[in-house]
Amino acid sequence: MPTGAEPPPLSASPAAEPYGRIVVRAALWLALLAPFFYSTYGFANWLASTRSHVGSIVFSWEHAIPFVAWTIVPYWSINLFYGLSLLLNDSRRGVDRLAGRYLTAQVVAVTCFILFPLTATFVRPATSGLPGFLFAVLGGFDKPFNQAPSLHIALLVIIWDHWRLRLGGIFLPLWHAWCFLIGASVLTTWQHHFIDIPTGALLGFFALWLFPAKGELPFAGFRLTTDGKARRLLLYYALGAALALAGASIGALLSPVALVFLWPALALAIVAFAYAGAGPKVFQKMADGNVSLASRILLWPYRLGARINVWAWTRKLSPVVTVTDGVFLGRFPDAAEADGFGTVIDLAAELVRPRDASGRWISFPMLDLLPPPADVLDRAVATIEPARRQGTVLVCCALGFQRSAAVIAGWLVATGRSHTPAQARKQLAASGRPVHLQVGLDEPA
Repeated sequence: MPTGAEPPPLSASPAAEPYGRIVVRAALWLALLAPFFYSTYGFANWLASTRSHVGSIVFSWEHAIPFVAWTIVPYWSINLFYGLSLLLNDSRRGVDRLAGRYLTAQVVAVTCFILFPLTATFVRPATSGLPGFLFAVLGGFDKPFNQAPSLHIALLVIIWDHWRLRLGGIFLPLWHAWCFLIGASVLTTWQHHFIDIPTGALLGFFALWLFPAKGELPFAGFRLTTDGKARRLLLYYALGAALALAGASIGALLSPVALVFLWPALALAIVAFAYAGAGPKVFQKMADGNVSLASRILLWPYRLGARINVWAWTRKLSPVVTVTDGVFLGRFPDAAEADGFGTVIDLAAELVRPRDASGRWISFPMLDLLPPPADVLDRAVATIEPARRQGTVLVCCALGFQRSAAVIAGWLVATGRSHTPAQARKQLAASGRPVHLQVGLDEPA
């Protein structure tokens, strides 16, 4: 993260684009997004107003939230940052991705407002001065029907993430504090109910995930898989997502707390998308084993289940076993275990490097239970020998049964430590680990 208070000059890199082109791209997007926002937002409001009854979701404790008139100022300030964020970019690609996030939040939120409108139930008291003026302007186009997910909160998440990567020093904590005020203001202006906030935040992080600042787009190059096993796994995860969504929908009739199931529903849908053909890039895992903030948050329910699965399958096994010549095979390590090795070669797309792990970490993300792409497998195999010369090496996946075993078997054959795939399999079996590997090294990894 930059340590200065301002982003580096656009001319700092010889490859930097002329800033004029960036401004033009941002202006063109604003010319599209502004009328699109007001037209779709207004249409959803009008449509809800024609209904004989629009429900609401309000917790009893919300009646204790005070009305704080001056917080309309931070509430309105998001409009300023909306435009400035498009202008504060170092490439047209950056502008396009930010605009993609804005558009995603808008389309999803308005779709929800049309299909499942909710109304705000609090009646604001009369205000005067600057707050009174700002409330009057807001009331000129806003109605109490566009509630969950809060588009205001979704956009706040997007804009907060954009600026936190560009500010440093004292400006960064000030930015966090101001964003907190913006978020709290949706309650203290009596503009939203509480349920709108977590649903809006979930939408905001989904938009960040769909259009990441760096790396491939999750849907780039998508081709529906023809692999039978991948299709079965797609079906399982899609079914899990559908059941979680049904639990949220039906459970909300009894208690709004059931809407928490929207979180695992979205996480499982993303994993299903990976097996449908998008591949491991949906996890947004980087070469050092870390993942994007959006991936960390959106996929947390799935990763919790994956962690429980690791514990269930490996709790009675040694975390790692020795193979030969300083190379070890094991399950996904915690920080202390990882730091016991010179290098960790990680193959689990779905799991995240422990925060406190300080050693050398190299990640080659692969989907669980599927054969890894040949080029990724070859690169992982080729990494072991140079890493081994710098110290001990742990090759790991989730359980240490398949993906990591396939890579080590490939290394054993490639370096002549095993003359045939069958020998490599026997050598791995002799380590005491219950590996699952075909003789031809084409076992799902």
